[in-house]
Amino acid sequence: MELDQQDFRALRVSEQTSDQGKATYSSQLVTRKVAELPEGEVLIRVAYSSLNYKDALSARGNKGVTRQYPHTPGIDAAGIVAESLDPAFQAGDQVIVIGYDLGMNTDGGFGQFIRVPASWIVKKPAGLSLEESMIIGTAGFTAALCVEKLLLNGLHQDQGPVLVTGASGGVGSFAVALLSQLGFQVTAMTGSESAQQFLRELGATELIGRENFQSVNPRPLLKEQWAGAVDAVGGDILFNVVKSLRYGGSVACCGLVASPNFEASVFPFILRGVNLLGVDSVNLPIEHKRQMWNKLAGNWKPAQLRRLHSSVKLEDLSDALDQVFQGRSTGRLVLSLHD
Repeated sequence: MELDQQDFRALRVSEQTSDQGKATYSSQLVTRKVAELPEGEVLIRVAYSSLNYKDALSARGNKGVTRQYPHTPGIDAAGIVAESLDPAFQAGDQVIVIGYDLGMNTDGGFGQFIRVPASWIVKKPAGLSLEESMIIGTAGFTAALCVEKLLLNGLHQDQGPVLVTGASGGVGSFAVALLSQLGFQVTAMTGSESAQQFLRELGATELIGRENFQSVNPRPLLKEQWAGAVDAVGGDILFNVVKSLRYGGSVACCGLVASPNFEASVFPFILRGVNLLGVDSVNLPIEHKRQMWNKLAGNWKPAQLRRLHSSVKLEDLSDALDQVFQGRSTGRLVLSLHD
């Protein structure tokens, strides 16, 4: 059988519009043909994907993530090349795709096949399995970029504790594990009491609740507490963290689950010389992605990596995406697409 005529299973999100013009969205498992996939140089048989907040938004019809429906979300995919028009990749190569337009407006990793441009693809490093690459996924990769940027801005283990917000989520839990492995004292901020033991097992030395950080504090500066921070939530929590950094400290910002906005003043920046560092993993140049994947397959691969995840099957995917959207998931959720 020609590959283009091969059937495969995928989650498909559809849009329905009422007589009043209101749009609603529903997800179901469907059978598709490989020929229905978008154009691209490389066809990949997906073995694993992972669940991210952006996937949950796409599944709920967020037009800031996905403009056109029906659509298959999944911003992460790891699998085996089935066909390639680019000589850089051969059938049988084990590869990773995260970011760019995958799962946003290009059918993504919640299907058993994807077809993508060769420029989006990294060959899997030898130190990771396909499943392990998706335990990391976009969330863990983004956390690693945050840590890298903090280190490039002078963070050292002897400067004091590093705070991680949203610590029970995908980005936060990986950041806790990685920072701990690199020898940092880690303070984990979480609103989930049930995740506290999990975070201690990952290496958190202190746990704090998020209650005192969720609203605007009128004081221009707060007590100096942390040498650095990884913030995965945004909103007023982020600015309260900025106001609590030690002199010269930095916070790497990569999330907006609390809010994309926050009240701010210049005082922490001009009186304590702190830094707010933006981190993006979507459009990061492919060479930087390749370098980071090599790090994550080497000494940046957390010893507790497999503690970070639980497995999800296609049949349970819609419910799992609801958990991610509602903030009820802990660690990483990895989708297995094996038959």
